[in-house]
Formats: sequence, structure tokens, C-alpha cells
Amino acid sequence: MPADDLAAPMSRLVDEFKRLPGVGAKSAQRLAFHLLGIDREKAEGLARAIMDMRKRIQLCERCNNIAEGALCPICKDPKRDHDLVCVLEQPNNIMVIERTRSYSGVYHILHGALSPLRNVGPQDIKIRSLLDRMRTHPIREIILATSPTTEGQATSAYLGRLLKPVDVKVSRIGLGIPIGSELEFVDEATMIESIEGRREL
Repeated sequence: MPADDLAAPMSRLVDEFKRLPGVGAKSAQRLAFHLLGIDREKAEGLARAIMDMRKRIQLCERCNNIAEGALCPICKDPKRDHDLVCVLEQPNNIMVIERTRSYSGVYHILHGALSPLRNVGPQDIKIRSLLDRMRTHPIREIILATSPTTEGQATSAYLGRLLKPVDVKVSRIGLGIPIGSELEFVDEATMIESIEGRREL
């Protein structure tokens, strides 16, 4: 059904859903009609959950992961190896590695990757906070686990050069992840192989 044929409130909701990643016009309409069919209490519960998330979630002061307080659960966990830091592009990449149950270190989230074509430079992602973190806490190894896309490879190469003079081991996740793929779609077995097969830069 064309959006113009919908009542204005439905049309606005469909337009908002289409802004979400991976949601096309048909999926947006399905979601909107689904919400129209549920009772008011459930719809209000969904709206409250979204607003509550936006109000209470912030970035971890240490690693830039999502957190409810100053630190995320991983940074607060004393059982983690805080001298081993895995650098990722986005917070949702953490789940890919955590599912493997083979990594016991902590993380640093860049919130993006270098992309000259989109005018994203080192100042636009959270590299400075990584350097600040290294000055305040001794780090034994940094694992660069950016996606094997052009942007991810460029980010990894830049960080490798930047961290070369610093007295810290810098490694890159190993082979096994196809070039050009996004990290969030990698299966657990491949991710384990990549972490264990990391190479020093």
C-alpha cells in the first residue's frame, strides 16, 4: 500500500520505521500495522521502553560501550583481564566476541571507522580516549578487531601506525573473516579462529 494511501499518523510511523537500519518500505508497513493491532497498553509499553532507553543509557566513561551508569558491566567486572583491550567499531560488535566465550579481556569502542570518502577522520571517532586510557592504565596488548571492510582496514592500519611507538603489543584479528564483511554477521567459530589467530602489527 503506498504511504500516501495511509492515514497521516500511520504514514508518519511508517516513515520513522524506514529510518531504521535494514527496514525497507514493506517491513515498515508491517511493523506499523502490527502495532495498530496490539492493545494500547502494549503499545504504550513499547513507547516507554524506547524513551527509558534514550533517557538512561549513556556511554561508558572508560570504553565507550553503552552503559546505565558511569561504567559498563564489562569494565566493572574485576574478573576480566583489564590489561587486554579489544578495539571495535561499534558497541553491537561486543556481542559477536562475547558469544565465543573465548575472550576474557575488555573493550574500547571507536563508534565508527575512518572513511575519507565520507569525511570521517581520526578526530571523528574515539581514538583520543583510547590514548588517554593508555596513559592512565597499563595495557599489555591491544587487539584491533575492526571489520575487514575498506574502512575497517584503514582504521586498523592507522591505529597500528599510531600505536607503534608506544610500549604495547598491538595485534590484528586473524584470517577467517571474509574481506568486505561486517563483524556483526560473523559466526562464533570464525570469530574464535580470528581472535586466536591474531597477528602482531
